[in-house]
Amino acid sequence: MKKLNYLLVGLLAVATLTTACKKKAAADAAEATEEATCCSKCETEVPEANGVPAYVVINKPQVNLDEFAKDAEGFITLFDGKSFKGWRGYGKSEMPARWVIEDGAIKFSKSGGGEAQEADGGDIMFDYKFKNFQLTFDWKVAKGSNSGVFFLAQEIKGQPIYISSPEYQILDNDNHPDALLGEKSNRKSASLYDMIPAVPQNAKPFGEWNTGGIIVYKGSVTHKQNGANVVEYHLWTPQWKELLQKSKFSQEKWPLAFELLNNLGGANREGYIGLQDHGDDVWYRNIRIKILE
Repeated sequence: MKKLNYLLVGLLAVATLTTACKKKAAADAAEATEEATCCSKCETEVPEANGVPAYVVINKPQVNLDEFAKDAEGFITLFDGKSFKGWRGYGKSEMPARWVIEDGAIKFSKSGGGEAQEADGGDIMFDYKFKNFQLTFDWKVAKGSNSGVFFLAQEIKGQPIYISSPEYQILDNDNHPDALLGEKSNRKSASLYDMIPAVPQNAKPFGEWNTGGIIVYKGSVTHKQNGANVVEYHLWTPQWKELLQKSKFSQEKWPLAFELLNNLGGANREGYIGLQDHGDDVWYRNIRIKILE
């Protein structure tokens, strides 16, 4: 009798295990199918045309902004000082390891490998496309550090984030050589990188916190630094096209960048907010955004 009971128990265990394995296999297959379907829907290939190389735009499902805290003024907290919820690496599904949380701030830990050169580094982005908004943040750099804030960016397969995004420059103006390059100081902090210098230039020295801000509303853009409006320009205008033509992103120097930046934000004129890995120590905190209707 005992032998029969043991046999029944053994058969039951095998049946249970078999059922569990079948369920797992079915779930894995469903997940793989869902991922493949998502990838096929998320990637849009744009063919070569008029001298512009072909490229692929990635549009993955976005985060739910209702899950993020909003204050009485309507500002949504994009980084709460505790977790990377809503953030991931540009062109990646996870956060690169060199981006860490330190004393309530997002920090990129210096790699020494230069701009986005390390496998565990790279630019990061908040996984939601914004259109009209007021973005505020605090930033500081170590001695000789360089970084940047991107906005209205697209995720272009195999290309850097700055190929499709303006850059609010983050820099140690006193010690990084980029401050001496470009024209009329248009590579110093809060400038529209390589296009319009920030005036007045009121950045604090390395190691001290600065307040930054970007306002985008129906094509008009303002950069703020330490309480002052320091840059203003207008997207999708002849003046914008002229700025691009005079920069490193001109049609002749970099046709794909010119195409993407001239049509900034794509068809919907919206895009991601990103932070740059330039290989140097940089910190960001109090990252908040208010959507403007």
